Amino acid sequence: MKTKFLVAALSLVMAGGAFAQVKPEDAIKYRQSGYAFMAWNMGRIKMNVEGGQYNKDEVIKAANAIQAVANSGMGSLYLPGTDKGKGWEESRAKANIWTEQEKLGKAAMAFNKEANELAKVAQTGDAAAVGAQLGKVGGTCKGCHDDFKAKR
Repeated sequence: MKTKFLVAALSLVMAGGAFAQVKPEDAIKYRQSGYAFMAWNMGRIKMNVEGGQYNKDEVIKAANAIQAVANSGMGSLYLPGTDKGKGWEESRAKANIWTEQEKLGKAAMAFNKEANELAKVAQTGDAAAVGAQLGKVGGTCKGCHDDFKAKR
């Protein structure tokens, strides 16, 4: 119950902050935090799938967290002026993220679709199916990173 509340609160803060006037550095922090939070939860799922001890409840919590952030409207945090600058670290968004909106939109929709499916598959408790779906989610992350995120 607490986890659902925290995920909902995080989603509201992230989405709500995007509608208000936020400073570019804050928008960068919010999106970096969202991506880091999803990566942590993907790691939790991977540990359960590959670690030998599968905990369905933990996988469901992690999948639901990923789904919540994926559907929170993070795209609205790519505001003018956030192409460069520092949040928790320097933004690594490539310049084409603002010019290739159609391609970006397709990548975001693919990610959301796979994140939503991950939450559904997690409910089954089938570790192999969860692992396969996690791979699909990760594939959408990689595709977006390859196209829109600068390497360090």
